[in-house]
Amino acid sequence: METLDFSANIYQIRVWLRKISPMIWRRLLIRGDSTIADLHYTLQIAMGWSDYHLHRFYIHGKEYGISRICGVCFSDDPEEVKLDQFCFRPKEKFIYEYDFTDQWIHEIRVEELVSFDRKRTYPVCIGGARAGPPEDCGGPWAFMALQQKYSKWEIVERFLEMRIDDTLEENWEIIERYGNWLNLERFDRRPVNRRLKQYAHGDESWRYEYEDEIPNYYRI
Repeated sequence: METLDFSANIYQIRVWLRKISPMIWRRLLIRGDSTIADLHYTLQIAMGWSDYHLHRFYIHGKEYGISRICGVCFSDDPEEVKLDQFCFRPKEKFIYEYDFTDQWIHEIRVEELVSFDRKRTYPVCIGGARAGPPEDCGGPWAFMALQQKYSKWEIVERFLEMRIDDTLEENWEIIERYGNWLNLERFDRRPVNRRLKQYAHGDESWRYEYEDEIPNYYRI
């Protein structure tokens, strides 16, 4: 991400995943001179995605994104198209789709333009709820079904069924498989913002910290 000037517009956006309840959402601040590519990577980090799958934005009736070999192609260079070019107004919405098989549809709403803060590094996550879904779980409906399967009460009941005479390996597998789903309601901005800051500073290590920084809460 290139070094940008201090006079840029700052968009406050709210992103949420359609067809999931309770809602999974993030609130972000991003510079208006950020590019479509910047927004893509910002969303990947904020939602805990791994950027393994294809994606596209739908903005003002046109598709944008980063072209992939043997995948979808876009007519515009995502490194050149900046958010300010769309002249977004407060309450305006657009769409970001990730993984065309699972169809994770992110609805993005521009809440307002806020004042630039020199003490902040942009982009930054300022709010959110719930951990993001696991990759390749089948999409919103499959995720909702898994959410029911690994409900808090189901997990507690399974833990109570653990036997002392089971091997340590067997018990640990149960704890790992079921216990991680207890974190579904948790969202911690700190690891997200750590990776966003790395991205903003051009530190490529943000790409390789997915496993360490954003835990895999779901072992299906």
